[in-house]
Amino acid sequence: MELDSAVSAFILAGGKSIRMGSDKAFAPLHGRTLLARILDVARSLTPNVYIVGEPGKYAPFAAVVEDVYTNCGPLGGIHAALHSSATDLNVVLAVDVPFVSLALLRFMVSRAKKSARSLVTVARANGGLQPLCAVYRREFAEVSEKALRSGRYKIDALFGESKTQVVSQEELEVAGFSPAIFRNLNTPDELAEAEK
Repeated sequence: MELDSAVSAFILAGGKSIRMGSDKAFAPLHGRTLLARILDVARSLTPNVYIVGEPGKYAPFAAVVEDVYTNCGPLGGIHAALHSSATDLNVVLAVDVPFVSLALLRFMVSRAKKSARSLVTVARANGGLQPLCAVYRREFAEVSEKALRSGRYKIDALFGESKTQVVSQEELEVAGFSPAIFRNLNTPDELAEAEK
């Protein structure tokens, strides 16, 4: 299938990786870094792929967007992504979700396109929402900016304040996606387990 130029993909790589002990983006999994794996998936979806993080670290790999509000966690990254985006629909991915597939991203984008009034299309799996593998409309930048200015950094809390389409775990499973696809790797032990 051809690339979808009406969508942008942003990979959040600005975390401190404290539990991993080194930069997660460059942690190897089956011979390739987590960053390389997620970049490949994103580039299979759209030609508009960006990394949200430090240009000094990530500019060799893709265009880089820097946080406007620094040290505010993933919400700061989502805000920076949407603030800089040229497209209405934006896939936001954490660098540490290496099992996300192109098929899942296409499924989520398709759901977002069918729900024009929803600012966010997010999956519910493994007992919670998955805001770091979700589709955001550019307008969500305003919602995130208000929250950041008032010192509120919890992403899920903002979904109640804006029209949000939640894709249930049952819907994902019917479409052929296991909840394990959202598994993220935060520690050396989790990385070692994923290597098995």
